Amino acid sequence: MRQQRGAIIGRDGAVRDVVEALRATGEAARVLLVTAEAGMGKTAVLEQARRAAAQDGAAVLRLGWEDTDDTAGAIVVDVGCGLVVEDPDGCLLPVTVARRALLRAAAREGEVSGLSAFSEVLMEASRQSPFALVVDGVERMPQRSADTLALLLQVFRPRGVPVVMAGRPGPAADPGRAQLTAVADQVLALPPLQPCDIATLVDIHVTRRFGHPAEPALADAVSRALGTLAGNPRAVLSVLDALDEQDLAELDGRLCLTLPQKRLRLTTGSAELLRFGWPDAPADPEIVEAAIVTARVLDHAEVRFDDVLRLPSAEAQAIEHKLDRLVADRILTADQDGRLSFTVPALAAALRTLPTRRDVQGVYARFVTPLTDRLGAEATGSGYPRLADHVAAAGPGLDDALAVPLLLAAAREDARTNWPRSARAYAAALRRLTPQDGRTPGVLSEASSLSLRHGDHGGLLALGEPLLACLDTPHAENTEDGELAAAPETVAGASGTSADLETVAGAWVWAALHEHRSPWTDDTDSRYREALQRFPAVTGPAALGGLYGIGPLTPRQATAAHHVPDAVGWFAPGSSRTPLPSPAELRLVAAAVGSHAELRRARRNMSPDAIDDRALDRLRDAAAYADLAGALAAVLGDRNVAAPKGIAVQYRGMVRDYLAGDWDAALAAARRIEVRSRTHGTAGGPHLARALAAEIHSTRGDVAHATAWLDLVPDTLTHPLVARARLAVRYWSGRVEDALEEAWHDARQARKNGQLAGVERLLLRILTLAARSDRPHTVQQALEELEALHEEAATPMTHETLLIARGIAHHDADSALTAHRSIQRRGDVHLSVISSLCLTHIADDPRRWLTEAVRNAHTLGLGRPFRTAVTRAAQQRNIPIPRLRQGHQTLTEPDIALVRMVSDGATNRKIAAELACSPKTVEQRLTRLFQRTGTRSRRELTAAWLNGSLTTSGTVGDPPNPHSADDH
Repeated sequence: MRQQRGAIIGRDGAVRDVVEALRATGEAARVLLVTAEAGMGKTAVLEQARRAAAQDGAAVLRLGWEDTDDTAGAIVVDVGCGLVVEDPDGCLLPVTVARRALLRAAAREGEVSGLSAFSEVLMEASRQSPFALVVDGVERMPQRSADTLALLLQVFRPRGVPVVMAGRPGPAADPGRAQLTAVADQVLALPPLQPCDIATLVDIHVTRRFGHPAEPALADAVSRALGTLAGNPRAVLSVLDALDEQDLAELDGRLCLTLPQKRLRLTTGSAELLRFGWPDAPADPEIVEAAIVTARVLDHAEVRFDDVLRLPSAEAQAIEHKLDRLVADRILTADQDGRLSFTVPALAAALRTLPTRRDVQGVYARFVTPLTDRLGAEATGSGYPRLADHVAAAGPGLDDALAVPLLLAAAREDARTNWPRSARAYAAALRRLTPQDGRTPGVLSEASSLSLRHGDHGGLLALGEPLLACLDTPHAENTEDGELAAAPETVAGASGTSADLETVAGAWVWAALHEHRSPWTDDTDSRYREALQRFPAVTGPAALGGLYGIGPLTPRQATAAHHVPDAVGWFAPGSSRTPLPSPAELRLVAAAVGSHAELRRARRNMSPDAIDDRALDRLRDAAAYADLAGALAAVLGDRNVAAPKGIAVQYRGMVRDYLAGDWDAALAAARRIEVRSRTHGTAGGPHLARALAAEIHSTRGDVAHATAWLDLVPDTLTHPLVARARLAVRYWSGRVEDALEEAWHDARQARKNGQLAGVERLLLRILTLAARSDRPHTVQQALEELEALHEEAATPMTHETLLIARGIAHHDADSALTAHRSIQRRGDVHLSVISSLCLTHIADDPRRWLTEAVRNAHTLGLGRPFRTAVTRAAQQRNIPIPRLRQGHQTLTEPDIALVRMVSDGATNRKIAAELACSPKTVEQRLTRLFQRTGTRSRRELTAAWLNGSLTTSGTVGDPPNPHSADDH
């Protein structure tokens, strides 16, 4: 397999055009100009084309100019007008002594005579041995050399000699570049790389450097960080070179980015930054210094030209001049409101790492001071709320007495129109307010209410420290009844201190649950547990997390804390639109994981129209997979507010993909959740996502990856979903006895704790593995446990699993068929495979059911465990394996290499880059491979490869489609 340079990726067409131009000697010879911005791969295209043409027997010479490193080879002719020709490969016939003398004489007569003689020499040599000329970096040519080359190509053009030039497009005012453009017969402009090409370039570079392929999200992050340079190969490689191992995490054999996207930067060498920032001319130190300061300022605050004009006149003129220069150089861009931003965020991130002599905090303060001196702090905050970010970034550069009123006024002004900026203003004010300040509890309450309305869980969790500081101050006292009360002097300053702090504490717990955090875990600051225990109304939501696998499971009697009056503080009595659940709704969400009787009692305590039967079914389905976001959405309806990127919402999508059978998407969601938990300081341990990822891998037979995910889950977590994944990993690792015994313990412990949702799948797996291991006693025991569980829980899932269990244990085909139909309606692909396999063993028409099982299993990408089950079922019913037939021939080594790349998720373009062929060729090879193996898509091909049946058999199916959806 030929290794290719990264810059050639996505340039197949350009290389082909240049090669054709180099080969077109004689009458077809023409002048081709290849243009592109810096770093777009012009030189790489030229060199690749030169090598390709040389392999086909074409002779290529380099044309350069004096005093340049480009002419380090053997110089054949010095024209005397600044041009030289080098022939490193000895392609040109030697120039005779007499001809050299004539050339020197002609050059002495003048430039025109010298160029005419030089042209004649080239034409005479080309007739004897055809060759082509290439010249790179024409934008760097001295004016004299550029004029000479333009005159040679326009007036004394050596007929029959093709010429290929490469350089950056120049401004119209540059006469040298304009002349070279005018003499070109054809101009080939290299376009930016396409997203698929960028993904291939990132994947190849990361693989070569770190030893693992890149997660597709890494390429997307790099493209966003590069902005207008997204399609520039050198810029992409510069950002990748700036990454360290600690910026990446290996998950499922792929490297994921844990560095925040805004910190992705170009390599910070001065030469590298100047090449991307000022490619045409070097910037003077003052402009570079202004760019560094601007990058640091824009990291925390918005800047408009209006802000600059309010500065003292002399300073305003100097800054405005520098900003105008940065806009003219396309470093900055200004929108219609004068708002400044960097065209390349990665350049801004790199500039922020460079030292500066300026006091950046002082710059923030100078933007604010003129207005506050004239209008006052509160009027400035109300009239110019965007200046709050400057106040926050100014730090000690502004006095608290000025900063706090401005921040609070800006936060209240922006609360409806720009809530993220309002939340930042509240946070900045809280950093300046002391816990003893009478305004602090009220500000905490305002900030938490704002974040709660918009699902800003990160902002809510950031209020934890000022909340604890308030609770630790003397004005927060415990009364004899255990309620939090405010000292009289504090109540005088801010009424409702106790209620305000209880509101903030409740919102903090709510945000923690959405980020899959718990105040009860060992790695959480113990002060949170102590503080939250002061609020009976808060312990209910906190205990809810344990029931849904978030943190430890509190004793069942602790859920009595849910039974608090509806008028307790943070439930906001009288506000029916609050995003927080009422105590009755909390009881319903908690009861969904328990018995049917408990759920019925919880529903009876709510109004009849509060939740319908369909919403109740969604609630129970969500409870089975510990999907707290789905459970709350089912109960709260349109009142549910959640951050789209929060862990709970992403886990909800992961569960949806898992049930629908899109396991690759579910694994991608698990990787995103894991990266968020490592990147964002407010995120918690996503143990449920890790367990579900381990479940997918173990079901596919990939015990190594399943074990890697489970190792991230603490042993103290005993949720049924985690127990199910542990059972599979232990069993397929050869620990059969330990696996079944520990699974029994986990199932009984969950039932003892009242955590029934999800136990049915654990018991079904115990029963299935026991039947596989020929343990009839264990099969009967598991069936009895399932019957008892169904009597207690009575959910659709317990009913389905019980029917399947009866089909396995008692060979009851009617029960298994009823279960299969129910599963099909509900949409659980994996459970459908299990019911199909059960019907294969006991139904009258086993071929139909094994065919359906195989079809769904290919969708899931199931591996060794499924292959073993299929083989066993086919042998017991004495039937051939359905939808499988002998292949026409075994796979060749190139076929195996192609299948491996497809299994690794490579696209056609990436495969073409690795195999040094065109994407069309890859498409044709894949089509033939689909036909020979009987597979219909890349996904089925991958599944057949993973389950080991590809080299001997293929799946009979519909006509193959090399453009199937999973190809993209």
